[in-house]
Amino acid sequence: MQRYFVPETDWDNMNVTIQGDDAHHINRVMRSKEGDSVICNHPNGKAAICEISEIESSKVYLKIQEWLDTSAELPVEVTISQGLPKGDKFDLIVQKGTELGAHSFIPFNAERSVVVWDDKKMDKKMKRFAKIVKEASEQSHRNRIPRIMPMMTLSELIEESSNYDVKIFPYEEEARSDHHKSLGKIVKGLEAGQKLLVCIGPEGGFSANEAEELTKNGFSPVRLGPRILRTETAALYTLASISYHFEELGCN
Repeated sequence: MQRYFVPETDWDNMNVTIQGDDAHHINRVMRSKEGDSVICNHPNGKAAICEISEIESSKVYLKIQEWLDTSAELPVEVTISQGLPKGDKFDLIVQKGTELGAHSFIPFNAERSVVVWDDKKMDKKMKRFAKIVKEASEQSHRNRIPRIMPMMTLSELIEESSNYDVKIFPYEEEARSDHHKSLGKIVKGLEAGQKLLVCIGPEGGFSANEAEELTKNGFSPVRLGPRILRTETAALYTLASISYHFEELGCN
């Protein structure tokens, strides 16, 4: 059943109105008819099966039939702070990261980031990212749309990190160490409801200065297996590991 995220202003008791691109999708792409059902997600995370009562060119009117008591959210809130990568890799990270359960994303301007996002480019990219995470949330039947936070510097990221229970950063030097700290050890120590911040370097990895600053401010360097992963793979590896631990092994 198709799922749509509907702004709070378009909910009224037992009635829901879908507008804009989603209304066009229902009408022109799905070619839905009155009496068909879709799932509507409220910003509070709740979802309901709704029946289409009327279709206009730019609006679709629905009536709530049944509230659903299910959630597809990870038991821990995982924020991915991603060092700005080249090309469209960030698109892939937010899309697949959303499918794997990320709670939010923070673009991070690392020392070794090759790309530069000025204000104009940033505004354009944020709009694109918002569209990507919304569509990925609908496709994967998420209860919430992940938040894309403003781009941060290292110092801003460290300040933001005070809001998290656990903070880690995959580090190549840790992967080569005989006394490494594995992601598995970190995940086993997590408890449902905690907030985890994962800071991932760009293609060139973290500089020695960045690694020192992160460690000094409570981030634990970790190894993501014995292989060196690409920057766009690291976040997905981490999220998949957390999902497997909590959702498949049932370790809550």
